[in-house]
Amino acid sequence: MFVRGWRRSWQKRSKLERIDLYTRLTLSVIPWIFTLSWQLAPFKSDIRHEPLPITLGVALLLVSLVQCLLSNRNVDLSYAHYLGTAVFPRRRQLTPLVLLLVNLGLLATMAGVDGIDDDGLLLMAMNAPIAFAITQTLLAPVRTFLIQSFAVTALNVGVLAAVGVRGGTLIGVVPTTLFGCVLVLISVRPSAWSLGVMWQAEEARDLQARLAVAEERLRFGRDLHDVLGRNLAVIALKSELAVELAQRGRPEAVDQMVEVQRIARTSQQEVRDVVRGYREADLSTELAGARGVLSAAGIECELVGDTGAPLPAPVQSALGWVVREAATNVLRHGDPRRCTIRLRSSADEVVLRVENDGVAVAAAGPDGSSGADDGSGPGGSGLAGLRERLRVLDGSLDAGPAGNGLFRLTATIPLGPTASSARHEKPPAAREAPALQEERR
Repeated sequence: MFVRGWRRSWQKRSKLERIDLYTRLTLSVIPWIFTLSWQLAPFKSDIRHEPLPITLGVALLLVSLVQCLLSNRNVDLSYAHYLGTAVFPRRRQLTPLVLLLVNLGLLATMAGVDGIDDDGLLLMAMNAPIAFAITQTLLAPVRTFLIQSFAVTALNVGVLAAVGVRGGTLIGVVPTTLFGCVLVLISVRPSAWSLGVMWQAEEARDLQARLAVAEERLRFGRDLHDVLGRNLAVIALKSELAVELAQRGRPEAVDQMVEVQRIARTSQQEVRDVVRGYREADLSTELAGARGVLSAAGIECELVGDTGAPLPAPVQSALGWVVREAATNVLRHGDPRRCTIRLRSSADEVVLRVENDGVAVAAAGPDGSSGADDGSGPGGSGLAGLRERLRVLDGSLDAGPAGNGLFRLTATIPLGPTASSARHEKPPAAREAPALQEERR
């Protein structure tokens, strides 16, 4: 039962989590493997079978086992310190350092009483720094760790020389002690570095997915604003007109409310289409709709230029959103009486210009901008959304007062080869929808 539950828990982990867990377990097992092999092996023939050498050997083994326990206790925190997700308290290395010095002292004492032969001495000298080094190699830079390794080696050689170890045995202590330190360095450090790189890549993918979701939310909010903005303005306008007609006892009030009902139902369907991600603005439809809406509001609307010229579908869609937003702003701001929509297309670019009068001077900001929904203030986001749409096609949008009470909005989209690649790209919704669907799941 326990094995089945453990297996199920293991299968739920991601591949990277499994590698991470395997690496941590390896770092925890390494000191035990070396201690149980290199510290126990000399008991068979290298340690003299007398009470004092055996006692010193057992004490040395016990110290090594405690070093392994402390190494296991510190390995997770030192690994987190290496990855930069936590800070390792340096005082936690004080006890392992003291045990390392005790280990070297016991080894020197055994050599001083002639309780161990040369082969066993070199084997125990090689194992002495390993448990301490597994944690230290994750805490210190490589250069610092190598300097510390040379310092431990020099200390070990000095202590053994002080108790009478001479000749080739003393010289052999240098490579064996250094070998134990370097073995830890080349086995632990690259593994931790590789895992760190993999975790960073995983975090980058997660961040990319979150950004895609955020961009999809912005796109969805922008589409809702573009879809509902004009329709709500028309509904408000026709509702006010119906109220005035009803107060006068005019039967036309019923017709206006029927039109309000129709626009509300159309808005419902458009919102459903936006949610499904299928809706694209059509330029000819938006031009006709803008003229009809503005005319119904008592604003003379004139369409000038190549309004029937064939254009690429992405360009038509972007310009359709521009016409929709421009008509919404004409209805909302100022007291316009006339609006002109000009469309000019050539081999290089297409230019849409919407110009209306009735812009009040008092409504202009301190920088001369009108009160249009330019997206710069806290309440506006329409023109900012249009700029994002046009930017995908390498286009631009300019909006501002044109003098004599006029307000002019100009959208320009290039039609040359430089823009062809942008036009054939998938729209933002198609690129970002998988991330949003993943978050919804």
